[in-house]
Amino acid sequence: MKMDARHIATQILTQVIGERHSLSDSLDNYLPRLDDRRDRALAQALCYGVLRWLPRLQALLPLLLRKPLKAKDCDIQVLLLMGLYQQLYLRIPPHAAIAATVEVTRTLKKTWATGLVNAVLRHFQRKRDALLTAIDSEPSAKLAHPPWLLKHLQRDWAKEWERIVEANNAHPPLTLRVNTRSKSRDTLLEHFREANIAAAPTPYTTCGITLESPTHPLLKGEIDLSQKEDLSQKGEVPPFIKKEMGEKEMGKMGGIYNLPGFAQGWISVQDGAAQLAAELLDVPTGARVLDACAAPGGKTAHLLEHYDISLLLALDNQPARIDKLAETLRRLHLSAEQRCADASLPETWWDGSPFDRILLDVPCSGSGVIRRHPDIKYLRQPSDITRLAAQQKRLLEALWPLLKQGGKLLYITCSVFVEENHLQIQDFLATQPDACEMKLAVEWGHALPYGRQILPGESDMDGFSYACLSKKNRVRG
Repeated sequence: MKMDARHIATQILTQVIGERHSLSDSLDNYLPRLDDRRDRALAQALCYGVLRWLPRLQALLPLLLRKPLKAKDCDIQVLLLMGLYQQLYLRIPPHAAIAATVEVTRTLKKTWATGLVNAVLRHFQRKRDALLTAIDSEPSAKLAHPPWLLKHLQRDWAKEWERIVEANNAHPPLTLRVNTRSKSRDTLLEHFREANIAAAPTPYTTCGITLESPTHPLLKGEIDLSQKEDLSQKGEVPPFIKKEMGEKEMGKMGGIYNLPGFAQGWISVQDGAAQLAAELLDVPTGARVLDACAAPGGKTAHLLEHYDISLLLALDNQPARIDKLAETLRRLHLSAEQRCADASLPETWWDGSPFDRILLDVPCSGSGVIRRHPDIKYLRQPSDITRLAAQQKRLLEALWPLLKQGGKLLYITCSVFVEENHLQIQDFLATQPDACEMKLAVEWGHALPYGRQILPGESDMDGFSYACLSKKNRVRG
C-alpha cells in the first residue's frame, strides 16, 4: 500500500498521543517511508501543528462527538484532531482537507469510521465560530497549554508568562553555528547572499547565523528544518557515508545538505542560546574539559571549534546518543574522547585527574524549547519537575569533586522553571563551602538570584538558563 502524508502523520501522532513516544523518535521512524519531499513536509507540518495546538483541539472533540472513542481507536481520535487542525491552521481548502482526512480511515482499514470522521469535520466547518467561542472561555484551550504548565509559568514569570506562551506557540527560526576553524561568519554570510538565502548574524553570538526562512527554495521543498534541534543528528546523512550513496538517494535527503557549507562541515544547526555556552566556559589553552551530558554533540563540537583543548571527555549514558555524538564530530572533522557512562557515577569512569572546566548541560523539563518540541506540552507532567531537579542535584554533587581548585563549572538548562535553575544553584551553594557563583557579565537575558535566564523567543532564541560556579582555592594556614 502506498503511504501518503496524512496516513504517516496519523501513525506518528498515534505513537506520541497513544503510546507517549517522543515526536523526534517517531518522525525519524516514519518520515523516511515517504518518498516525496512534499509529502514529508506535509506530514511533519501536521504532526508539529497538532501537538502545538493539542489542548485546543482536544477541547473541541467532546463538543463534536456524541460519546468518547474507545482507547483502541486512538488513531481515529488522532485523525479527527488532524482534520480540525487543518481547518484551523493550514491554508488548505476545507473540502479538500476533509476529503483527504476521511480517506485515511480506509487506509487504516477502519471504514466504520468513514462516516463519523466526515460528519464530525463537516459539523465543525458549519459551527466553527460558535464552537471556538465556547472552548476559548477556558485559558488552557485558548492558549493551547495544559493547566499545570500555565500555572507554573504564571508562578515563576508573573510579568512575562503571556509572552512565553506566545513564543511557545510560534514558529522557531533556523539558526546555524559557523565552524570558525573552517570559515568566518562573514564568509559564510557572503556565500548565503550569493545563493540568495536571506540570513543575518545571530544576536549575542560570535558565530551564529539565523535564516530569514527555514524553508528556502534551495532546500527543495524539504521538511521545515527549524523544527529539529540538530539536523545532523535527526535522520540526515553524515558526509563520511555520503560517497556510498547514489545521487538519487542523496537527492531524497535534500534539506540541510543543500545549504552552502553544510556537507563540508562549515556549519551546524544550533540555536543561538545554546551557542552561548562555549564562550561562557572560557577554556584556557591546554585545559582538561569534561562535557558531562554531551550528546548529540552540539556544544561539544563548539568547544572544540573555539578552543585548543588538551583533553575533552564527552559522556552520555545512552549508546545510541553516543553514536549521534560521534557522527557530529566526524562530520565536523573534530575528535574527543567519548564514553558511554553515567556522569553521576564518576567511580565507574573517572581516571582521578581533575578537570579545569566542566560543562554540565543537565537533563531538564525542556520548558524553554517547547516551540521546537511541542510534544513537551503533552508528554511532560508536573511530577517530572521534582524528579528532574533531584537528578540535577545528584549530577552537581557528583561532579563537583572532579573540578580543580580555581576551575569553573557551567550549569545549563533549557528550562524556565525556578526549581531547575536558580533554586538548584542556591541549594548547591548552601552545602558546598568551596563553591562560589561567578556573575555573568553579559547583556542578554534576565538576571536571576543565581545565573541568567533567556526566555523563549527573546532575540529569537530558545529559553536557556546559565549559571557559572568556581571552586575556591584552599587557604593555607
